[in-house]
Amino acid sequence: MDDKTLIANVVSEVLKRMSTSNGSSAIAASSPAASTSGLFDNVDAAVDQATIAQQQLAKAGLEVRDGICKLLKAMALENAPQWGRIELEETKVGRLDHKIAKLGLLQGIPGVEFLKTASKTGDKGICLDEMAPWGVIGVITPVTHSIPTMTANAIAMIAAGNSLVINPHPSGAKCLCMAAAEYNKAIKAQFGIDSLINAIATPTLDSADKIFKHPRIPMLVVTGGPAVARAAMQTPKRAVVAGPGNPPVVVDETADLAKAAEGIIFGAAFDNNLLCIGEKEVFVVDSVFDKMMAAMRQAGAVELSAGGVEKLTKAAISWHEDHFVANKDFIGKDPSVLAEAAGIKLREGVDLLFGETTEDNPFVPVEQMMPFVPFVRVRDFDHALELALKHEHGFGHTAIIHSNNLNNITRMGQAMNTTLFAVNGPSTGCLGANGEGYPSYSIATPSGEGVTTPLTFTRFRRMTVTNSLRIV
Repeated sequence: MDDKTLIANVVSEVLKRMSTSNGSSAIAASSPAASTSGLFDNVDAAVDQATIAQQQLAKAGLEVRDGICKLLKAMALENAPQWGRIELEETKVGRLDHKIAKLGLLQGIPGVEFLKTASKTGDKGICLDEMAPWGVIGVITPVTHSIPTMTANAIAMIAAGNSLVINPHPSGAKCLCMAAAEYNKAIKAQFGIDSLINAIATPTLDSADKIFKHPRIPMLVVTGGPAVARAAMQTPKRAVVAGPGNPPVVVDETADLAKAAEGIIFGAAFDNNLLCIGEKEVFVVDSVFDKMMAAMRQAGAVELSAGGVEKLTKAAISWHEDHFVANKDFIGKDPSVLAEAAGIKLREGVDLLFGETTEDNPFVPVEQMMPFVPFVRVRDFDHALELALKHEHGFGHTAIIHSNNLNNITRMGQAMNTTLFAVNGPSTGCLGANGEGYPSYSIATPSGEGVTTPLTFTRFRRMTVTNSLRIV
């Protein structure tokens, strides 16, 4: 199954289930009372509610946790077309079919099955190692994947026995709060537990700071850019931090170029390159560079001329104080918007723009999150690896290689030392989209947890019973 067919199938399944379901739909603009919706303007009130709900969850047991996780997945799938549209209308970044697909892919988020008890028995008794909850987790979500990140976190955190207090990105707060209120309403109706997913309805920097410092929030989970990642890492709390990435791609002379082109287009075009794992810059060895560019054209991407690349670069990336920054008017926009800035009119159905650049073009070092990918010609594999290391910036996030040389694959994997390493496929394959694995929308690279699961949100707890409970 090719990449476009995969997404088409996910979207088709979402629409089919929606048409045959009598389940919940998007809530009205007017919010229900905070006590039932989980929406608050006050951090202390949100923590109060989250504490009560977490205690209820602890008493309910694993079977209820499992039921709640399955409920959230079902609701995300059922409501994906409406919620995807609402999120796109509010945030104005990305593309609708992939907003829908991201909610559909939540079916693969791990749940309570990841929680395993390790045991040891001997002449002196028994020992049980359990995964215990932290309690109330403070969460910061990004604008790029508002509802999917919140839902993925909620599934994994609730599976681990926790409740949430969320400070959404202000540009995606309305859609996140809408979905959170719907989840809480359904959880209450089916399981009798009050709001587990609590959100600040009007988020500010002050509300985020209060969550960071709140004495009854022992754990923070932050998904965002460099500034918020640094702030979370500096707190004395347990912090799981999903920081920035600038994933490089290396294509060597042994690569299947047609397959490489398909993978690069799928990964870089997914939701208009908003994914932190998405292919951001490509280094191709000189001996196959021209053939690789032809393969990209053959696969449906549109190549910009040198003049077009120059125009787009000037419009989309600017110098700010001491570094380049992406222009917000172009982040997550459709290829047609970028093409217009480059001076061309784009035909329908184009997912990605690309063009040859030098290493010093700002599109190479900047995590630009746009459906344009710069291709840099390099001498050989060693040169490609050198530049990949340089422009990944040591984030340790994601790297991609297209090669049939096992030695090159091994060398790059070891040298990059990234959380995700995709070989001969799109970056998304690492998270289960056209590849094996399970998804997560919080890839914790600065703090080292990697692809988050329910285990990420647990504490180790050991019980030892001495000279008792031995039956043999």
